[in-house]
Amino acid sequence: MVDQEKIKLATASIIEAIGEDNSREGLKNTPRRVAEMYAEIFSGLDADPKAELTVGFEEQHYEMVILRDIPFYSMCEHHFLPFYGVAHVGYIPHIGGRVVGASKLARVVEIFARRPQLQERMTKQIAEAIFEALNPDGVGVVVQAEHLCMVMRGIKKPGTTVITSAVRGSFRSKAVTRSEFLSLIQGK
Repeated sequence: MVDQEKIKLATASIIEAIGEDNSREGLKNTPRRVAEMYAEIFSGLDADPKAELTVGFEEQHYEMVILRDIPFYSMCEHHFLPFYGVAHVGYIPHIGGRVVGASKLARVVEIFARRPQLQERMTKQIAEAIFEALNPDGVGVVVQAEHLCMVMRGIKKPGTTVITSAVRGSFRSKAVTRSEFLSLIQGK
């Protein structure tokens, strides 16, 4: 649970530390707004992504299921600056051909994105949650994102995209399955 009072105090301290006036018109309510924003963007800390995957349907579907271009926004834990982009998630159902609603996979992405994150960890967590909850034949996750810590500060390279992947089961053991997934998420 996000402690909004502590965030308000910390934000007021930061405003003061940079030499600004907390009572200035434009800054008066900033500590409250920042606290509310942090409660929203870090709401994934209190959510269980596997719980989203408990309701499924026995459809005898044994072919690849892919959600492509799932938009997300997250906060880099190193600088507390946003990174944002899209996630591509695919899986092959296992025995019984059990599938889950498409929105459930997008919710798993959202829950992990709404935590202080590293893109590499987030990609792995999405794949592992789906693999553990659905027990599919295989899972593939690719995340593409732009990091504002690389745009606004440091190296200052806007337009640079970081791409990470995580594969489990048949997506790891079968090159043809992995290739099919990668080809389908590219839309070619």
